[in-house]
Amino acid sequence: MAQLRIALAQVNPTVGDLEGNAGLLVEWTRRAAEAGAHLVAFPEMMLTGYPVEDLALRSSFVHASQRALADAARALAEEGLGDLPVVTGYLDRRPVSMVRAGLPAGSPLDAAAWLHNGEVLIRSAKHHLPNYGVFDEYRIFVRGDTLPVVRVHGVDVATVICEDLWQDGGPVSVTSTADAGLLLAINASPYERNKDDVRLELCADRAREAGCALAYVNLVGGQDELVFDGDSVIVGADGEPLARAPQFVEHLLVADLDLPAALEPVTGPINALDGTTISIDHRVVSEDPVPAYDPAPHTAAQPLDDLAEVYGALVLGTRDYVRKNGFRSVLLGLSGGIDSALVATIAADAIGPDLVHVVLLPSRYSTEGSITDAEELVKRQGLHSRIVPIRGMVDAFEAELDLHGLAAENLQARIRANVWMGLSNEHGHLVLTGGNKSELATGYSTLYGDSAGGFGPIKDLTKTMVWALARWRNTQVGADRPFLHPFEDEPIPEAVIVKEPSAELRPDQKDRDTLPPYDVLDPLLVDYVERDMGRDALIAAGHDPALVERVIRLVDLAEYKRRQYPPGPKITPKNFGRDRRLPITNRWRELLVGRRPPTPPGGADAPSSR
Repeated sequence: MAQLRIALAQVNPTVGDLEGNAGLLVEWTRRAAEAGAHLVAFPEMMLTGYPVEDLALRSSFVHASQRALADAARALAEEGLGDLPVVTGYLDRRPVSMVRAGLPAGSPLDAAAWLHNGEVLIRSAKHHLPNYGVFDEYRIFVRGDTLPVVRVHGVDVATVICEDLWQDGGPVSVTSTADAGLLLAINASPYERNKDDVRLELCADRAREAGCALAYVNLVGGQDELVFDGDSVIVGADGEPLARAPQFVEHLLVADLDLPAALEPVTGPINALDGTTISIDHRVVSEDPVPAYDPAPHTAAQPLDDLAEVYGALVLGTRDYVRKNGFRSVLLGLSGGIDSALVATIAADAIGPDLVHVVLLPSRYSTEGSITDAEELVKRQGLHSRIVPIRGMVDAFEAELDLHGLAAENLQARIRANVWMGLSNEHGHLVLTGGNKSELATGYSTLYGDSAGGFGPIKDLTKTMVWALARWRNTQVGADRPFLHPFEDEPIPEAVIVKEPSAELRPDQKDRDTLPPYDVLDPLLVDYVERDMGRDALIAAGHDPALVERVIRLVDLAEYKRRQYPPGPKITPKNFGRDRRLPITNRWRELLVGRRPPTPPGGADAPSSR
């Protein structure tokens, strides 16, 4: 056996910031060197950020990534870090000039490289290209067919990239043939609920299949709708966890491993289990094992419970959207209701209460309790607030326009949105929207009203989850968590949590006037939206037939609204955004097989519930 101290740099790069990301690589490599590491690994596409989407098809960006890789190798050597092998992800291109039908233009590669002594030692590329859920990699990348195996202090280390672990065959299936002592997987695996358990089990299975220990380093941070949770892990050849990094924070996971000493190198083409041919490319950094030393105890962060995990994802996603897009502060309308209360709290946790501005916009239908509840939340959290009554503005519009019913209700919401956007333009705030997944699903929102803004922190939360997170957050006063602000009191007043939800756009309005109870509605929405169950399957699952037909119609007719909603953090297996792409113009209805659906009456907001 040979000893090897490996460092997994769980870092938070920014898409397109090649210089800044290269700086992160040098900074965290220095930390790894100071920790005595013999090898340091960074996540997938770390130099470019991930996902780069169609930037991969732009030659100038690919060339910049290639230059950044070479420059980073030289910078490491100039900083006295050249002796420490570094593995990082970046964007590359297959060196061919021929353009073939069915291949992405320019043949971009989701690539990995080993850097050593100021040079790029070896390059490889992802073999399995995911083309499901949030991923479109088959559209923008071509696949690699190489398994790099690098000898470090007498241990052979094989390298694969993210999806290569999730699919059978390919490079992982020839790792045991290569006699690797360690399988290193660099990843950019987005967060969704309960994925951490699936990921750990996957790593354990692949380690047993490869017959060697496995080190899995994952990206952390927010990128538009996606949140990367880190949760990097090292498992032994038997699949047992050895070390684990915390979620939602940058972290250097350092572990001492006892690994099999390298044998005679295996090189050349090998037939993989998926029928493809994988070429093993063997290189040597150092043959001599490190002198024996006393290993440090392994550290293993405890995974977060479900609600803490979801809340951590929302805070990180919101913080990085604000920070990476150059906003200094955020603004939102605070109604005294549960949705805006949770959004304000997430924002305060994400960027600090002093950077959160809220506007109270009472109308003729606002209750006194809504105003006082909002003011109490402002007091508890220390937010900036102002009151802008909109009754006079509504009166001015109604003096010129003869609006009734739904049109009159929506007018109030749109006037509020004009106030938010005006203050945003004046002061540079990012406007946060307060819509939840239940509202987005059923169209219970006003287009260009409460749907206006730049980011929707709770757009992937059902209403019942909004309540659950609000109650959970109130239990965390005094808790030592990196993504929570240290409020001295429960940040959300109990009166806000127990209040019956209302849009307050007409006298005594309640959500239950239009929608079923949320504890009945939300499970149905999860089955229809996230599990893609059709009408008959929904009824067979126990949902009320009349409610199924009603909810399906609401969801289908609101597609055009959702397409215009701002991005927000994805926390479920299928969000309204990258995951779920349905045509707006669409005559298919689950309820009307064989019959033409009726054309909705009225104007563009006709299917709206408010």
